[in-house]
Amino acid sequence: MGSRRCQGCLSALLVPLALWSVIVNVLLYFPNGQAAYAAAAGAPGNHVWYFEGICFSGVLMLIVAAVLLVLDHDYNYRCCPSENCSEGYTTVLSVLFAALGVASAGYCLAISAAGLVQGPYCRTHGGWGYALEDTAGRFLTDSSVWSRCLEPAHVVEWNIVLFCSLITLSGLQVVVCLLRVAVQLSKVLCGAYTVVVQPGII
Repeated sequence: MGSRRCQGCLSALLVPLALWSVIVNVLLYFPNGQAAYAAAAGAPGNHVWYFEGICFSGVLMLIVAAVLLVLDHDYNYRCCPSENCSEGYTTVLSVLFAALGVASAGYCLAISAAGLVQGPYCRTHGGWGYALEDTAGRFLTDSSVWSRCLEPAHVVEWNIVLFCSLITLSGLQVVVCLLRVAVQLSKVLCGAYTVVVQPGII
């Protein structure tokens, strides 16, 4: 019971992480909190349009969390004649959905990291473009080059904070889902129950 409750806490943790991922991703569409730039050509940047926080660390992760919470609930599953067999199938489903969570959150983490290194899409003296892309991410520690971006105001800080937030949120989701996989596999390896249906059961 204690193990099941612990797993339920891990699954429930995915819900606020997913909701915050959606909020952060939406904010990326409004540089400096201004809606006027959302419709500008190319803005707010190509990596934002991958919907990494909305679809993958957001909606898909909510689905994963919902399924895991249902599987964690203290129901008496009867998917096959034996209770041991039912627990085995529940474990398989938990591992599969937790692995899906790792993949979706990992996608968000990778895209967010790429967007962070590329830098924001902004207006420079030569027009709109990725003014900091040629720094290969060095602008993250060298604020002297941020002045290349004339508009939107504070767009560099905006992108850094929000992309770092997405990286943190999706990274936590990866950790939680990996813990779920580890807990479930440890049950199988330690012999708590088997996922193989014995011939004599049927």
